[in-house]
Amino acid sequence: MLFMEAETVVRKWGNSLGIVLPRELVAMQNIKEGDVLSLPIVIKKADLSKVFGSIKTGMSGQKFKDMAREGWGKD
Repeated sequence: MLFMEAETVVRKWGNSLGIVLPRELVAMQNIKEGDVLSLPIVIKKADLSKVFGSIKTGMSGQKFKDMAREGWGKD
């Protein structure tokens, strides 16, 4: 069995949700309409763009590194 990582977007179709399979995956697996697929691993990608940079300390990166180094080597 071959595995290929593919990224796709979930879309609303009527009252259901669906995904579109990338052409490369369809060709590699010889997928045809009506085939039954097993999706062993589905991982929802997290949007971390709002997390990174959201903690504001008011100090520069260099100042933060200097503070961290002060504690190195101390018990």
